[in-house]
Amino acid sequence: MRNYPKFKVAAMHASPVFLDSEKTTDKACALTEEAANNGASLVAFPEAFIPSFPIWGSLRAPAFNHDYFRRLAANSVHVPGPEVRRIAEVARRRGVVVSIGINEGTTASVGCIWNTNILIGSDGHLLNLHRKIVPTYFEKLTWANGDGAGLRVVDTELGRIGALICAENCNALARHTMMSQGEQLHIATYPAAWLSGGGLDLAEGIRIRTEAHCTEAKVFTVASSMYLTDKAKEILADGDTRLRDIMDAAPRNPTMIMGPSGELKAPVLSADEGIVYADIDLEDCVIPKQFHDLAGYMNRFDIFSLTVDRSTNDPVTFSPPRSKRANIDMDLTEDSTGTWTRAAQAAE
Repeated sequence: MRNYPKFKVAAMHASPVFLDSEKTTDKACALTEEAANNGASLVAFPEAFIPSFPIWGSLRAPAFNHDYFRRLAANSVHVPGPEVRRIAEVARRRGVVVSIGINEGTTASVGCIWNTNILIGSDGHLLNLHRKIVPTYFEKLTWANGDGAGLRVVDTELGRIGALICAENCNALARHTMMSQGEQLHIATYPAAWLSGGGLDLAEGIRIRTEAHCTEAKVFTVASSMYLTDKAKEILADGDTRLRDIMDAAPRNPTMIMGPSGELKAPVLSADEGIVYADIDLEDCVIPKQFHDLAGYMNRFDIFSLTVDRSTNDPVTFSPPRSKRANIDMDLTEDSTGTWTRAAQAAE
């Protein structure tokens, strides 16, 4: 007989220490400890939490944002790396699953950054690394395209967990990819606000997307949005009162937890920084599947077909060499003419 896990989740409505990866990691570890002390088995942090979301792209023209990008690149997070290791150590010591958004860097390029979500198991192991497949609007000035390698649902002791980043949660194909892998708990991550203009109210959009995925996939959704502090606004405005007014007037994105029928499992948090807790019983996903099971009887896979390429988007692929230069790594400070000759002969 199948046993369905029951557990408590914690959704962080929190602010990073703006553009400071070390101090933001300190905060992430402390918040994870607090959530674990309150009985949480899963902790979800917002999009790009370490070290911040590049909201400056919606405030000024690109020519005036170079210093912000330089600071973001300098504080980008590598996997593996010291920031991730510290969070994984807390996850293992406290026995909790941690989902967190990072600005992921790479040794392939000092200017390449991905909007990445990582899922860390309660044993400290990396369960999944997902790079946002397409940066949205002004985000393209900061982040590179991701790939399909992280479009995975992971089987854990808490059930089958998947995650999508911000606008991916309104991508019907990405969401279908998640629900078709037996997803039971979905994590959706967002910034503190969306300042793009054009009448888009992301705060309301988050509610709509969360309810839509819960009711279509019959899953629980933990939606975690960033919080923007007054100090961060002061740094971003840099004395420009007009920009400060824009940030103050923007709708604050909510953090919420919904069940498989679109019901709220806890009060929504938006105006203040804090943690949203809710109790989850995955057996609640079963009966709603009788009504609409889009990964089962309620679909026609003889009519519809979806193929997902999970290849990594690497900048170069090297073919296996037919031969190798034998003298690489030799000590050039020594008189090694004889050694060089012998190595060259051995390579022939």
